[in-house]
Amino acid sequence: MDLSPVVLADAVVRLEPLAAAHASAMRTALAVDRSSFGLTTVPTPESVDGYIAAQLALAAAGNHQPFAQFDAKSGELIGHTAFANARDWPGRSVLMAVEVGHTWLVPGAQGRAFNSASKLLLFTHAFETLGARRVELKTDARNARSRAGIAAVGASFEGVLRSWQPSAVPGEMDRLRDTAMFSITADEWPRAKSALAARLAEKLRA
Repeated sequence: MDLSPVVLADAVVRLEPLAAAHASAMRTALAVDRSSFGLTTVPTPESVDGYIAAQLALAAAGNHQPFAQFDAKSGELIGHTAFANARDWPGRSVLMAVEVGHTWLVPGAQGRAFNSASKLLLFTHAFETLGARRVELKTDARNARSRAGIAAVGASFEGVLRSWQPSAVPGEMDRLRDTAMFSITADEWPRAKSALAARLAEKLRA
């Protein structure tokens, strides 16, 4: 397993390894109406420094790699995503599974081609470079918009794990949330890749 920092980019989106230097651009990007974030965990402009520090602390453990998402054309920071919870196959030099998560996009980037382009880059790197056998995605079970978005990029719904993890929703810090689980396996990836590429092309035509 090698989650070393790497830049992933195409004509739509550029994913740069997250760094403290991204704080100013992230604060600017997040000075927006927050109503479209729903149940997604998104920092406020005031909490950006702590958010980045927490992501980098996770990265230091070796099984997490966060990215700042940029509009490839304008160069503006539009969001964040990460490889997370990478798991090796015990006794083998094989990446058994890695999660794609901690994902958010600013309102102006939602519903456009950015998410599909980003997921295509991340999934391709996970399966074809890192050799992952499984890519996982999860969200708050109540987050219908996120669940629809995950399904739309080709992941299969596996079920809901009840009281799976602490809720990050304001006012629910003492509550455990139910988590909807999704995945794509290595065997499914060729089909899923073709479908995701077709979805991206359709988004770009819109």
